[in-house]
Amino acid sequence: MTLPQFFIDRQTDAGIEKVGQKIVLPYDVARHAFKSMRLKKSDLMNLTCGNGRKITAETIDPAQAIVQATQIDMLPAPQIKLGLIQALAKGGRDEQAVETATEIGADEIIPWQAHRSIVQWKGSKAVKSLEKWKNIATAATEQSRRSFIPNVNEPVSSRQLETKIRDWTKEGNIVIVLHQDATDTWSGIEEKAATLAHQIESGKTEPGKTIYAVAGPEGGISEDEVKQFIDAGALACVIGSNILRASTAGSVALALLSKAVGRYE
Repeated sequence: MTLPQFFIDRQTDAGIEKVGQKIVLPYDVARHAFKSMRLKKSDLMNLTCGNGRKITAETIDPAQAIVQATQIDMLPAPQIKLGLIQALAKGGRDEQAVETATEIGADEIIPWQAHRSIVQWKGSKAVKSLEKWKNIATAATEQSRRSFIPNVNEPVSSRQLETKIRDWTKEGNIVIVLHQDATDTWSGIEEKAATLAHQIESGKTEPGKTIYAVAGPEGGISEDEVKQFIDAGALACVIGSNILRASTAGSVALALLSKAVGRYE
């Protein structure tokens, strides 16, 4: 049975040290669990702060928001991480991409101010928008029952992204630019991802490598940007014959990559 899962802060998580320990849930968690979901005495739930640690807890006293730890697990981090570099897009399509990518299993999300991004993050808007992305990722982690929350990093420009791609690929990571006019096919990308997974499994490569998918804005990635990123070491490919929206392209790529590297059995 899949238990409901709730996200707790790291301070609360750190205070849960052993099975049998009683825990007073934070107010927001308690309201969600006992008011919205109407959990009752003896009902079970999972608690996590998103670092891979999962606490199974039994409800002792709903009125006082008291639960008791019945099992504590530390799940292993994935040997190959998945990253989404999502261009800012209008109409909340970038936020939808963050939500879906988190549910699929993204380990890292980077906002990208692409040349054709209509949306601009500047000043206080940049701070608020980044915080919103982080909140979306937190909610999606909780909803999808994940024990790892993705890192939502600071936004980058195309020039900054080019530099990062050069550094990442030198370290053995893979960066895939999703571009409708690319000539490389997705099957070749999957082969490279599967090869990396095999090398890690056989001990030829250290675990912890990341495969990044770069998803453009509603107007697409410019030719200059594609050239920049390829020159820096990225691969450009098209997923299929249909053109995907800014909100879905990256998530589709991550789902296919998850299968290719063995994260979906």
